[in-house]
Amino acid sequence: MEKKATSNETQLLTSKKDVSGCNEEEDCRENELLIRNPKSALRLVEDGNKVHPSQGDKEEAAPISNGYSGVQSSGPCNGMGGVEDAQCTAPAATTTTTTTTSATCRAEGQQQLMELEDRETWSKKIDFLLSVIGYAVDLGNVWRFPYICYQNGGGAFLIPYTIMAIFGGIPLFYMELALGQYHRNGCISIWRKICPIFKGIGFAICIIDLYVASYYNTIMAWAFYYLVSSFTTELPWTSCTNAWNTGNCTNYFSKDNVSWTLYSISPAEEFYTRQVLQVHRSNGLDDLGGISWQLTLCLLLIFTIVYFSIWKGVKTSGKVWVDAAAQIFFSLGPGFGVLLAYASYNKFHNNCYQDALVTSTVNCMTSFVSGFVIFTVLGYMAEMRNEDVSEVAKDTGPSLLFITYAEAIANMPASTFFAIIFFLMLLTLGLDSTFAGLEGVITGVLDEFPHVWSKRRELFVLGLIIICFLGSLATLTFGGAYVVKLFEEYATGPAVLTVVFLEAVAVAWFYGITQFCNDVKEMLGFAPGWYWRVCWVAISPIFLLFVTCSFLSNPPELRLFDYNYPYWTTVLGYCIGTSSVICIPIYMVYRLIVTPGTLKEVSSRLCCFYLTVRKEVISISIILQFF
Repeated sequence: MEKKATSNETQLLTSKKDVSGCNEEEDCRENELLIRNPKSALRLVEDGNKVHPSQGDKEEAAPISNGYSGVQSSGPCNGMGGVEDAQCTAPAATTTTTTTTSATCRAEGQQQLMELEDRETWSKKIDFLLSVIGYAVDLGNVWRFPYICYQNGGGAFLIPYTIMAIFGGIPLFYMELALGQYHRNGCISIWRKICPIFKGIGFAICIIDLYVASYYNTIMAWAFYYLVSSFTTELPWTSCTNAWNTGNCTNYFSKDNVSWTLYSISPAEEFYTRQVLQVHRSNGLDDLGGISWQLTLCLLLIFTIVYFSIWKGVKTSGKVWVDAAAQIFFSLGPGFGVLLAYASYNKFHNNCYQDALVTSTVNCMTSFVSGFVIFTVLGYMAEMRNEDVSEVAKDTGPSLLFITYAEAIANMPASTFFAIIFFLMLLTLGLDSTFAGLEGVITGVLDEFPHVWSKRRELFVLGLIIICFLGSLATLTFGGAYVVKLFEEYATGPAVLTVVFLEAVAVAWFYGITQFCNDVKEMLGFAPGWYWRVCWVAISPIFLLFVTCSFLSNPPELRLFDYNYPYWTTVLGYCIGTSSVICIPIYMVYRLIVTPGTLKEVSSRLCCFYLTVRKEVISISIILQFF
């Protein structure tokens, strides 16, 4: 059903092999005719050489248009919010070149339209919403938030936490949902439509997700071990008569009169450290010891469940401020590519604004409820031991799950039943987040290399699962808990904050906040207000830059149980974190080297950024006049 083509267009429109004039990893954006989305592509295919700008383009009459705009620009770098291999050419193109480009863009638009129609979508709205909530509400809500809240002043911590959520976490959560839903691409290929020079962000996200999978699933393996151990008439961490117990084991919940001393250890702590982790058989990171076959088997079962759940796709599945920012971003999850991936399977006009508010509210309320529960338990245990709460919660991290909660459950009526329910809940919380994290990688890679992996999804997922399992072997050793702590603090912390900061800058300043808001209006029927615009352009990036610099200038001193991490682990941690973020500048240099063009053309490309900045500053100035 092709329209009659000119001689210059015939080969492009009739040859399936040459359906696109761009490389298979590029979008059509050469010269002065650009495609923003498949709807614009459809208009180009139907109307020949006539270009009808989208709703957002009609409202945006500025001479420079960021992203994929159908509006021809009179500026030096037409809409070059992102140009990968295409040249930033002057408007003095010949008639033949323009005609050929029109044919190329119509052909590319036809191809994009076919990809849009073939793309999988959520069968129901509730499927997407529950998946995003399941990703956001994870194990960190149960143990990380309560401890960080206590560590930073208790109720006073809620003030910076709420501020970071309102001005940082929620706006960027909304931004990622909107980006994924509008452009319908994963974390790598989406940058071809936003700003290709930042494509390294997508690769960095994939590496971070792999790091998370290498230790996060080990925590679930611990929970699985506890779940299996709970199927007994008497929970194994309720007494001091087991083979793994020491002479310091003190069961202060027993009916016997016992006194808690400086050297006393609860049976729940000894079960966790000596039976599950077996850290007494390791001398720290210098000597991790052997691999625990029990945990290896548990992790293998976890990854088996993960594989058969995601192999087919989505239808089956200051210090205080630093801590506040880290918690809200790790909990809501922008910067991991998951929101981009999940939202890319939404229908085009889905109300992602409402989804962002609902998910953020549910996530924060879950954290608050978990905080109330853990503080109640810690207070009761501190009273029983006649100690301060800080002594009861001296070990951070998952220890709260596997010692504090486990000990509290063991002394409840029907403890076996509640233990099974509790650790089953931990598994479901963890599995939801694992599904999401790996789906972010899978969608990103499959969208970037569709001709290689689109028909081999099951094989790619299997290979990814094997890589994650092999990467987790170090965490399965007797000293694996020390490795988990190191990865948790350094592999994801500053790296994720850096990625989200650059992502916010790329979208707000390079792609353009005006263009992005027009995209949102095209989807939802209304544009984001001044609050969202100011957050995206200024407040959120500034907060992220501040907390990232604070973390890097004052790295945490790691300690787990009675083991103090040596100094060299800080250097190792920075190397691990840098190994993902380094993809961003490497890709920038690579693109500048391989992209043909003179220094003048490259300079023209940079001018687009300055023109965009000038336009966005003017827009913000207009907004601020309302105050």
